[in-house]
Amino acid sequence: MRTWLGDQVRKRLSTFSPIMPSIVQCAVGSALAWIVAVHLLGHAHPLFAPISVMICVGVGLGRRLRRVVELVVGVSLGVGIGDLLGSWIGSGPWQMALVIALAMTVAGLLSSGELFVSQVGSSAVLVAMLVPGEDVGGLDRMADALTGGIVGIVAVALLPASPLAIAGRHLSGVLDALSTVLEQAAEAIEKNDMDMAAEALECGRRTQEVVEEFEAALENSKEIIMISPLRRHHRAQLTRYETAAMPVDLALRNARVLARRTLAALGEASPPPVVLADSLREVSEAALLLQLELGAGREPMLARQALIAVAERERPTNLGFSANVTLAQLRSIAVDLLEATGMDHDEASATLRPLDEPSDESTDGLGEPSDESTDGLGESSDESAGGLGESSDESAGGLEKPSDESTGGRRR
Repeated sequence: MRTWLGDQVRKRLSTFSPIMPSIVQCAVGSALAWIVAVHLLGHAHPLFAPISVMICVGVGLGRRLRRVVELVVGVSLGVGIGDLLGSWIGSGPWQMALVIALAMTVAGLLSSGELFVSQVGSSAVLVAMLVPGEDVGGLDRMADALTGGIVGIVAVALLPASPLAIAGRHLSGVLDALSTVLEQAAEAIEKNDMDMAAEALECGRRTQEVVEEFEAALENSKEIIMISPLRRHHRAQLTRYETAAMPVDLALRNARVLARRTLAALGEASPPPVVLADSLREVSEAALLLQLELGAGREPMLARQALIAVAERERPTNLGFSANVTLAQLRSIAVDLLEATGMDHDEASATLRPLDEPSDESTDGLGEPSDESTDGLGESSDESAGGLGESSDESAGGLEKPSDESTGGRRR
């Protein structure tokens, strides 16, 4: 019980720590916005000033400058509609419903942004129902909103979170997910366990969320560097995360296809050999090594060397169709991760043994399988899956797959 409680406390603390800078920015910025609105602008009840700070800074990721614009325009529109209708129809439950409906309808016709629409509606409600209108004009409320937005940006600039920590934490989530899928697929091959392969596939299908979170975190990090002069020196280091963003996304997509084909391969007469599991596990470890090196601010040379070593290895012999596709997908993942280390696509592809390079009769490298053994499987994820669309699901036991699994990433 004590161990469980300790684990839960540590988990909650780890979840809380990333949003701590935003909480400090909201608290300090709201107080400053109130002071500015009261003592410099002379507004007795500047309700919108601290509200604007909290919406601008928030605990979310990125797009703060856009939020300021949407906030000020939304407040202005909401104030206008609320003042106009409030002076005509008074206040009450049905009046509030009418104000909200009209304000949000107008906002929805002008813009589809969620913040803009909700801000127009909430501003109209506050003006018409909660904020006395006799001593406070619409322009004063607009000025309060603008003051809060500007103070919020200043709070982000002077009390910035670490952009590298934000980007690094979320990239770690992506690479952890990739490593987990490859590790589970490797273990399924070693144990010839279809249930474990199905679990790897299911795990892979749940990874898109971490990719989207990383993309949002990267945008947030770039915005912090743009806003805050205190973080400008991190710009060069952040470039490494930007370089890795697209390749690791493609690697995860390819890993989902790999997991699906691994499940199909285990149902064939010739299951994948254990040596294929070793290659999967080495790529999994290289992904974790890439995570560590980027987090330490180093050029990921060790991860690159590990990936090249796997790529140059001879492939197993006598593989079935699905096992050959799995191997081709592993090639695509290796190229993706090599690009994430900073290599360009041509350079990364050149590290793999060409399709027509002679070898012994049964092996021609970890690169793409030969035409004779794989019906001409190509390097791209689409081609490595044999151009499989929905029909490939039939060979995998009719399993439904996300749309990206039918494409498997980009063409090489």
